[in-house]
Amino acid sequence: METENLSYSHHPPYKVGVPPKQKLWKEFSTTLKETFFSDDPLRTFKDQSGSRKFILGVQAVFPILEWGRSYNLAKFKGDLIAGLTIASLCIPQDIGYAKLANLAPQYGLYSSFVPPLVYAFMGSSRDIAIGPVAVVSLLLGTLLQNEIDPVKNPFEYRRLAFTATFFAGITQATLGILRLGFLIDFLSHAAIVGFMAGAAITIALQQLKGFLGIKKFTKNTDIISVMQSVFGSAHHGVSSLSLSLSLSHDIVFSQWNLPTILIGATFLVFLLLAKYIGKKKKKLFWIAAIAPLISVILSTFFVYITHADKKGVQIVKHIEKGINRPSVDEIYFTGDYLLKGVKIGIVAGMVALTEAVAIGRTFAAMKDYQIDGNKEMIALGAMNIAGSMTSCYVATGSFSRSAVNFMAGCQTAVSNIVMSIVILLTLLFITPLFEYTPNAILSSIIISAVLGLIDYEAAILIWKIDKFDFIACMGAFFGVVFISVEMGLLIAVSISFAKLLLQVTRPRTALLGKIPGSNVYRNIQQYPEATKVPGVLIIRVDSAIYFSNSNYIRERLLRWLTDEDEQLKADGLPQIQFLIVEMSPVTDIDTSGIHALEELEKGLQKRSVQLVLANPGPIVMDKLHASKLTNVIGEDKIFLTVADAVQTFSPKFAEEV
Repeated sequence: METENLSYSHHPPYKVGVPPKQKLWKEFSTTLKETFFSDDPLRTFKDQSGSRKFILGVQAVFPILEWGRSYNLAKFKGDLIAGLTIASLCIPQDIGYAKLANLAPQYGLYSSFVPPLVYAFMGSSRDIAIGPVAVVSLLLGTLLQNEIDPVKNPFEYRRLAFTATFFAGITQATLGILRLGFLIDFLSHAAIVGFMAGAAITIALQQLKGFLGIKKFTKNTDIISVMQSVFGSAHHGVSSLSLSLSLSHDIVFSQWNLPTILIGATFLVFLLLAKYIGKKKKKLFWIAAIAPLISVILSTFFVYITHADKKGVQIVKHIEKGINRPSVDEIYFTGDYLLKGVKIGIVAGMVALTEAVAIGRTFAAMKDYQIDGNKEMIALGAMNIAGSMTSCYVATGSFSRSAVNFMAGCQTAVSNIVMSIVILLTLLFITPLFEYTPNAILSSIIISAVLGLIDYEAAILIWKIDKFDFIACMGAFFGVVFISVEMGLLIAVSISFAKLLLQVTRPRTALLGKIPGSNVYRNIQQYPEATKVPGVLIIRVDSAIYFSNSNYIRERLLRWLTDEDEQLKADGLPQIQFLIVEMSPVTDIDTSGIHALEELEKGLQKRSVQLVLANPGPIVMDKLHASKLTNVIGEDKIFLTVADAVQTFSPKFAEEV
């Protein structure tokens, strides 16, 4: 934007400078660098010896080799406590999230063993906690079951899950290597808020199957299908209703199981209460962190001693003991399912990436350190590629676990290593103890976890700030809730792109007036006291002028002129003689933009109006000269400031106001 002195002076207009001509290769390389290497990743390699460059290169791939040199016992103490805390939270969550992905419980635990280890060596975030997450698990489960029935063909389903995970990792790593991380920014914050909230409600509704003890449940995720399934089961088989209150008899409300409901509801209240206490009193965060594990232990013990599983309470049953099995030979590298795995992997990988990078940036800002987005993508990709080869499904950063990790005092990514070791011990020795864990408690844990994804305060703020953003938010929300997760994601991306296209193709323009007692010209809508210049129309274009908006800008400027002339004619005042286009926000212009200005100049000549340009930037000025448009408009009609232009063409007004 232009900056002008508040005191008026009568100096002659300062000539607008033309930047020196750059060589084609230098101009191209500069543009390329700013597009893909804006953070100058190679700056640390400058003026270094060959051996030092090699060491720096290895440290760039494995950041643990850099910060590990200053690691000490004090930091390990914080990481140990944090790692143990998030492990207690992730064990019950992983078992539940695996069910969301329609996989056996052990695959959730596998995904919190290998991927966090890989990330700890390659990731740059100190606070992010890696593992399966609810949204990605649901998305993956929904997309996979559209291709293969997990009940009829569990082996083929699992193979497709590993294939999707492999290509999710390939997608993430490729984006990082090619430095295309900016692509994830196309999914706007508003769309993410809506998508996450919709996914949270969808996940919670899906948990009604385990929460109510329903055996036959819809495979659809939309709210209407789920509600029909829930209430349809409530009215099916009423004759089987038994009102006995003794645990020695089946207690069933049609297909709803009363003991299951009591277990789920009791522990859901406990979990929500623990979460509330942890939120209100930050020092008691550990209560919310260990509450899920306590719930699992107590509910498992209760089911075991009362034999509630024989009274209709569904339990986890067998969880395979032992560490991850190699699964390289199970990935589809050929055949009909290869392309399907690629498609699912790309979608799941992008969603997982968006969530992880957002979490990493959030906690990095809180601790005042920087993370490299492209390195993060490579680390996330590498861990999912490794995970796909060791019986894991898509893992990413979990916000709830990362928050607990942060509050528990983690210092480095070693907390992920500690968590992985705990998961390893669990897989080796403890999994048989989860045999009698009721599905209802897993449903309660998931419901309590996903409720935090509903950020209604953010939605209210979005409504206050930008109504179009709110439409994007609600579009994604209702798309997920009423149609499907993948359709909600598509709507979120579509609306984000639509907003971007709208802003690019329909940029803002503003009518400027002079602020009394100054040489400053500002938007009359923002400053009603600003005065219009008689016979002069001053319009600011708030965008670069490209092929996508050049015709609109030309037509909008002419419409401004027409509206102003009509108003002046109605008031009996002189018509406009000069159109001053304030170009300080115009960062660039292409050939279509140049052509549009030429057409504008011709159109204005027919109206006996002269075109004047104020403060074109170096890139714009260079292209105006290259196209000879400066000769058409006239060098004497290109000014450094709006004030200079007004002083030249309306000196009397400039002196009076």
